[in-house]
Amino acid sequence: MDQFLASVERRAYGIAKMAVGQREEALDIVQDAMLKLVQRYAHKPQNEWRCLFFKILNNRIRDWYRRNAVSSRWRVWMDKLGFGEDDEADPLAKFADTHTPDPIEALQGERSMDELASAIEKLPLRQQQAFLLRVWEGFSEAETAIAMGCSKGSVKTHFSRAREALKSALEGYVK
Repeated sequence: MDQFLASVERRAYGIAKMAVGQREEALDIVQDAMLKLVQRYAHKPQNEWRCLFFKILNNRIRDWYRRNAVSSRWRVWMDKLGFGEDDEADPLAKFADTHTPDPIEALQGERSMDELASAIEKLPLRQQQAFLLRVWEGFSEAETAIAMGCSKGSVKTHFSRAREALKSALEGYVK
């Protein structure tokens, strides 16, 4: 099980980070998905773990979206009532990030990947999931359908729409 989890952790983090856009939240989602796989499905055959893990991961991402929708409603009401106003700036924002590479190197090395990641993040969640599972994870349509909890036809539709949206968004990069 440890080898399996080590083999999927980076890709799972990438999927979660693109879906939720926040590093810490993505890490929590991946950790929770791994924990649930170990707790509930460690007894299953090893060849089933991959689909089960990504199904759990996608469910955790959807749960995160639901929780955020509810908490954002509360924040709106609290702001209207005058709670939650914070006039103090974040004291950590004043310090430079010393781990950032040379700006020119970072720009050259990451510009196209940033554009791709940005385009993927803008996709609707189901299209994003279908694209990442099919392309990044190399899942078949059947495996993707299991992981997403939908039919193979739905996977085909979401994947096709995602490809078309990405093609349009990235046409300046394709020569």
